[in-house]
Amino acid sequence: MAVEPAAVEEALFQIRFRELSREALERMAAAGQEVMEIRRRLARTGDNIVGELIKGEDTFYEWNHYPDGDVYDAETGSQFFYHAHPADVRFGEHGHFHTFLRPAGMAPDMNPAAVPDLALPEGPNDALSHLIGISMDRYGEPICLFTTNRWVTGEVWYDGADVVRMLDRFAVGHTQPSWPVNRWITAMLRLFRPQIAALVAARDDAVAAWKVRRASRMGRHSVYEDRALEITSYRRIAVEDQIRAVEGALAASRGGGVSGAGPAAISGS
Repeated sequence: MAVEPAAVEEALFQIRFRELSREALERMAAAGQEVMEIRRRLARTGDNIVGELIKGEDTFYEWNHYPDGDVYDAETGSQFFYHAHPADVRFGEHGHFHTFLRPAGMAPDMNPAAVPDLALPEGPNDALSHLIGISMDRYGEPICLFTTNRWVTGEVWYDGADVVRMLDRFAVGHTQPSWPVNRWITAMLRLFRPQIAALVAARDDAVAAWKVRRASRMGRHSVYEDRALEITSYRRIAVEDQIRAVEGALAASRGGGVSGAGPAAISGS
């Protein structure tokens, strides 16, 4: 798994929660409550997000998409699946979610980036964009967010600014195959929106830097199809730390101080 060093460094900067709007903080706080409530309800029966999604499967196979055929909300254009790579390249994760938005959920002015090797799929709803990956540990807890190069998911490349705009449009509102998982993954993109936005920006910087550095080696080959660049940015996360930071910033915005409320800014955990 090749990671662009500059992208990693960029991804570890501090999120300044007190500089976020009150409205943004309240959305994040509500999402945090949703994530924690789903965790509590699943824990009552010894379950977790990953177990809930793959329940009923006799064997969990590497590379297979779970559920089969992915989860897709036709009303919002939102899509996700879970899978795992071979154990020797997982680096402590059980597997990870990939999240996407299809054109059906995009704003009319969102178009694929004008990259040199742009090739659009035939179907009008097939030019999907990858949003963010969410790594999960063996206990079913999220541990990392990451972005990928284009070849990894077969997406169509969109400028980072448009991908960030897409985040607010991601929502899986139906009940299949799991209502808790659908709600959880929707809430995760709300709770960690600032980090995801930073990671997407770091993704674009990493690809640009990689293209310059390896221009002589790639020749006429596309940077977006370079198998040597897979993960373009990543950062470790902890749900509880994020919630404390949001609550602290909200308390400060109300003029109540942050005593006991946790840090107002956090970096990579």
